[in-house]
This record gives sequence, C-alpha cells and structure tokens, in this order.
Amino acid sequence: MADTDVELKVLEYLSKKGYNRTEAMLRMESANQDVDGRPIQTRVEESGGVKYGKAFGLFRNWIEENLEIYKPDLRRVLWPVFVYSFLDLVSDFYPREARTFFNNFREFFENEHEGDLRGLQAIALPEHVATNEIAKLYHSQRYRVTLSQTAFFNLIQFLESKEKDGGAVIVGILQTRLNVVTVERTAEDQFSLAKLLERARRVENFPAEDEGIPGHNPGSANLDRNAGSAVLTKLKLGQVTLDAEGRQDVVADLEDEDKAKPPIPGQPSLVEAFEQRIKREESEEVPGRTELPPRPPPLARDVAMEVQKVKENRDRMKISGRTGGVGPGVSVVMYTFHNTNDGVTCLDFSGDYLLVAAGTDMHYIRIWSLNGSPLPGPPQANGQGQDPRPSSSHRLIGHSGPVYAVSFAPATASSDKQPITKAKYLLSSSADKTVRLWSLDAWSCLVVYKGHDGPVWDVTWGPFGHYFLTGSFDRTARLWSTDRVDYLRLFVGHDRDVDHVCFHPNSAYVFTGSSDKIVRMWLVANGYPVRMFTGHTGNITALACSPDGKLLASADDAGTIILWDLALGKLFKRMRGHGKGGIWSLTWSVESSVIVSGGADGTVRVWDVQLPNDASGQGKVVGEGGVGQKIDGAAQVANVSGAGGKKKPKEVMVTSDQISAFPTKKSPVYKVMFTQQNLVLAGGAYLP
Repeated sequence: MADTDVELKVLEYLSKKGYNRTEAMLRMESANQDVDGRPIQTRVEESGGVKYGKAFGLFRNWIEENLEIYKPDLRRVLWPVFVYSFLDLVSDFYPREARTFFNNFREFFENEHEGDLRGLQAIALPEHVATNEIAKLYHSQRYRVTLSQTAFFNLIQFLESKEKDGGAVIVGILQTRLNVVTVERTAEDQFSLAKLLERARRVENFPAEDEGIPGHNPGSANLDRNAGSAVLTKLKLGQVTLDAEGRQDVVADLEDEDKAKPPIPGQPSLVEAFEQRIKREESEEVPGRTELPPRPPPLARDVAMEVQKVKENRDRMKISGRTGGVGPGVSVVMYTFHNTNDGVTCLDFSGDYLLVAAGTDMHYIRIWSLNGSPLPGPPQANGQGQDPRPSSSHRLIGHSGPVYAVSFAPATASSDKQPITKAKYLLSSSADKTVRLWSLDAWSCLVVYKGHDGPVWDVTWGPFGHYFLTGSFDRTARLWSTDRVDYLRLFVGHDRDVDHVCFHPNSAYVFTGSSDKIVRMWLVANGYPVRMFTGHTGNITALACSPDGKLLASADDAGTIILWDLALGKLFKRMRGHGKGGIWSLTWSVESSVIVSGGADGTVRVWDVQLPNDASGQGKVVGEGGVGQKIDGAAQVANVSGAGGKKKPKEVMVTSDQISAFPTKKSPVYKVMFTQQNLVLAGGAYLP
C-alpha cells in the first residue's frame, strides 16, 4: 500500500471519529505546512545557523524591555545561552554564522567574561570544541542559574508564545544545557521584592555567587578544569603562635612589665591579655609546622616585638563596628608630600611608625622621619661611627628604573628596656626587573634579587619577616627568603601581569591579584592554588587580608571593594563609594571589623565590614574638602570627582556600609595603614 493511501485512510478515520484538530494538523503536515500555514523545515539547511542569531536577538530584546525588577535576574541567563548557541553553531558546521553570531553579541559580555571570550574566540571548527579547555568545561557540565519562580514562569511563558520565532531554540538550550534552579520569594532572601528592587536600581551587572560551572566561575576553588565538580580545599586559617620556649620568654617579660607598671582598675594585666589571645588562637585550626615555610630560631628581638604587640593590643582603641546606627570614630593622620612633580609612585610606613619611604619614577627611594627628628647618618668611611651631620631624610640609590613598590620589614615601637625593635630593612621593586634589600642602619643596598623577566610591580614582607613575595609583568608571583638570592616558590596561573600580592597572617598562604581581574590564593608549602575569586570588573589595584585570617579584601580600578570569605570560597560583600581611577591601598582594624581604603579620587574611606549593604544606618559627616563633599555612609550618591573644575562632578553610588569619608584637597592617597592601636596613617602627594 502506498504512503498516500495510508494517509487518506488515516484522515478518513479521524474525520469519522470527530478528531477535527488532529485531522487538520495531519493535512497541514502532509502539505508540508504547520497549523499556522507556515512551511515546515524538514532539513537542517532550511533553518540554518541564522536561527541562533535571530533567537538570541529576540531573547535579549525581550529581557531589556521587561520589568525593571526582573531584568538583573533574567540577564544572568543571557551569557550561558550565548556560549551554548555559539558552540552549537560551530559543532553543526556553521563556521561563518558562528563567527557572525560571536562578533554581533560579544560586546554585551566583555566587562564580565573577558577571559572566557578570549578563549572562545579561537574556536572555529568542531575539532576545536573537542580540544578547547573552556568549550570542554561548558560541554561537560550544566551551567547553574538561580531564578525566582515569578521570573522563571515569565520567561517560559514568553518563549512558548514565540516558539516559531526562536523561542523553541532557547527552550532547547535551557532544557539540555542549563540547570535552572527556581526558588520561592520570601521576605528575607535575595529574591524578596525589596532585594529585586534594590538590584534593579544598581547600574552594575555582577554575577551571582552561586552562578556558573563549578571550577570556573565566581565562588569556585577548583582550578582543575577537567574536574567533574568543585572541591573546596579545606583551609587552616588559625594564627600561628610561638613555641613553648618562646611563650615562656614572652610571659616572663610581660610579668616584669606588669610589676613595673601595674594595670589600672578594670584593665587586664599584660599576662592575662596574652593568655586570652593565645587561648582564642588555639581554638582555631592552625597549619602544622610542615605546612609553614621554615622560620629561623626566634631571637631576643622577636620576643621583644611580641611583648610590644601585646601591650599595644591591650591599650588600643577598640573598634567593634556600628552601634545604634552610628559608626565608630576612626581617626586618620594624613601625611601629604609637596613638590613631587607627580614623581612619587608608592609609599609605605614602618611598623614602629617612625619612618615613611617613597619610591619615585626617578629611580631612587627617599626615607623621611615622621616626627621630624633627624635620622642617623651612614657609617663614616674611616669606620669611626656614623656621619654626625643630621638629616631629616635619606636617599637610597641603586635601581636603574622607576621604583614601583617599597615595603618595610616587620617592626614595633621600642622602649629603653627592650632590644631595638625598630625597622631595620626595606625592600623595593623596580622596572629594572630586580628587588633590592636595603639596610636602614647603613643606608645602603645589601642584596639584589634577580629572577623576574619583566618589571616587578609589587613586593611585600611576610608577617614574620625573613620571607617576602613579589609580583611581576611576567605573570608570575615568587616567594623569596632574605638569605638566598634565588626564589623559593613560583606561582603561575594568571593570564596577565601580577600587579599586587599579600600574605595571609599565618604565612601559610599568599594572595595574588592580576590585570586579568582575578584574585588567587596559593598554598606556600607546595605552590598549589587553593582558591580563585572572580567578580571584579576592573584590574586589581589592592589586596589586604584581615588580621583574623578569615576575610580577604580586594579592590579594583573601577572603584569597587570586594570582601571574600576564604573558608567558603565565596563573595562576602561588595562595597562602592570611591571614584574611578583606582583604590590603591586597603588596611584592616585590629578586630577585623572595619576596613579603610584610599585611592586616586583623593579620599580616605572607612567601611563597616559586618553591616550588610542594604542595611540602614547613618555614616559620619566629617566636613568638606577640595575633592568633594565628605560622604555620609547612609547616602546613596556622592560627588567624588576633582574640585576646581567647571565640569559637573560625576555621581558615584555609595553603599550604606560606608561609615565616613575624609577627602583631601588634591592629594591622591597612595597608602593607608592601621596601627596596632587602631589609628590610621595615610599618605599621598599633592598634585596642584
């Protein structure tokens, strides 16, 4: 029996039974038409690769015309749909359409997914999909997106209504490639009406914490792209304490101090304060001796420094965060450098708060006394003491290129009864590819460290001295020790320059920030990466780990500060308030409850770490300055651009966790540092 005879008999049967709609559909299909009279595409060539471009354009236009409260969530779906559409086009042998699709829509994702776009751009053939690391990662796992139920139902309803116009293409990708998690809207969670409205008011478009593919996107710690799921390496973030012998020496010195100067009523003794701190630190999991870089035996200087830290810690001004909606009163001492001709490139304050060092683009370093007292001169050539001529500053000459970073060795204030604990050494890094170690007694260079294959952008000492860390143009960070001219560890993984580095307080981990907008955390013992934080939309310009070792602060040149929870590997909060140009320095209070930042907009800003961004609360208005009005932390918008111009200042969003802001006249802030007694030192150069 011929196919036409079978179709006629089936149509006859459907007509007798009254299945009119089914009969109509079969007649349309027989005529190669759908129920709406449109021709049915029976071959792939009839639909071709252009269907993805039309479908994605329709999908994106609908999202941009949707209600404002749903746009931030629905926009999260665009990126995975873009990626999988492009990969499907390449896999189905549509290279020309794939390239057109990629070029037409890539601009919408360049700020957030620049690295992925760079990797996907090289894909042109199906063979590339099978070998490209990023393509393999997306193909092997579903992309996770969390949406509110209302937004999800709204999305599906639209796609079903536009099934013939491209909706079916998008639905197919959602079903086969994405893991869409729908959640109910409650008053407390991130999908509440208040939170949706808050996100709709923001101009930023940041990825959600739980979005993406494990091992690749924000919040992930698994850097093995071939892994099937994210595995968070367990971190040991507790503080490293002295060994038993060192503790005994510290306790003995503290007992002598208590006898010489008994505590006032209501104040704990120094021994009690020390034991309380040790007990608190021992309650946390600390890295073992094999997980730490070896340290030289403690000297009398180390014991004296620990004693001084206990004294300063007990007598400090305590900062516990906001109380009753009013932020803590943080005092800032600003040191301004004049007549620099914009030649100062970096600053650092010594741990004894007596010296400040400035690196310059004229290849030298200048060191000043903060209290104005004369500095001792270098040893005389005949070996008979130091040069008697007093000087308030010294120049260190040796680099053959601009100096990009300076760092004082750990130090504390000294007393007459203690061994000298003042700053003794300084590190500097330069465009000449070297790092230099300087003696602050002889005012001369002791060692030149070579190994980087490009300018060294940053250098910093470890928390206990002896070790230091560098970051360079050659995309690597390196761990060094002062007693060896070769580096000990090489940290490789960034796609661009490693611009900033810092240590974890227990020295078991280090952090690197790069122009690739990624922050990485590394285990010093073996050089392996243990965390990767993505979420910045600008180049990383500053890093600082909290004294308790639980949070990391990173800043970028877009004016954003992000706090990361190290144990969970997730974004803790995002803070805005600085103008564009870069946040150049971050510092934490002793309690890890307040963070202070300074940058190119000429302001020093104080932030509450624990207060949520959307919480209400008043900041402290501290007056007016030359670069704009001092900001109230509860304000929504502040003017932070330069003064004296006729141009209208640009408005910058300020999150409500800002406590206060201290503008300078025309001085970009290069360095901010909390002392052990919670006073903030800040430094910058006046630029008329």
